[in-house]
Amino acid sequence: MSNKPPLHPGLKLALDLGPLVVFFIGNARFGIFAGTAAFMVAILLALAVSYALTRRLPLMAIVSAIVVTVFGALTLVLQDETFIKLKPTIIYLLFGGLLMGGLMLRKPLLAIVFDTVFDLDDEGWRKLTLRWALFFFALAVLNEAVWRTQSTDFWVSFKVFAILPLTFLFAALQYPLLQRHAREAVVRPHAEERSQSAPRSMGPPPSFETAAAPPRQDEGGSR
Repeated sequence: MSNKPPLHPGLKLALDLGPLVVFFIGNARFGIFAGTAAFMVAILLALAVSYALTRRLPLMAIVSAIVVTVFGALTLVLQDETFIKLKPTIIYLLFGGLLMGGLMLRKPLLAIVFDTVFDLDDEGWRKLTLRWALFFFALAVLNEAVWRTQSTDFWVSFKVFAILPLTFLFAALQYPLLQRHAREAVVRPHAEERSQSAPRSMGPPPSFETAAAPPRQDEGGSR
């Protein structure tokens, strides 16, 4: 099996946000039931495009698609918009519960999902996982409060124009934690042997070396 390149960030963003935009437009022009049907089709189409381009599917995307399909079908069959409004609450509680369960088992799930994106120490993964779990629980409470007290149109707009910015803002606020708990590069044995045998004056300046290669053990790069 050939390894396909990852999605372009712009395309990935479009696939992630596209179904929500379709839901918003469908609800605004044709009502909640037409919007729900369009949402179901859009999220399954986005999932298919993502798989066709990468030959893999993120776990969170699969779970979201399943919940949208099930609760969307209940909404359409029973003609009851309550089910589609409950869908975000179920997803947030599920994600938050999975993250908390992983912490209790001493297996932070974010370390498994994002191990190729971030390289954090164990404490960093625990803190990041706990923060995201609490954030998902807070979103579940917020969704319940909004859909039970506001109109359907307000709730749909809230999903698109409030939940998404809040999520991006929360993710950006985790940057200091990622910096504090970034694991230092591990020195490879053969690289260390070369650094010990080569004259020190022949090496590049420290600033260039830090960016271009793993730091040498004898220069304090790994502590």
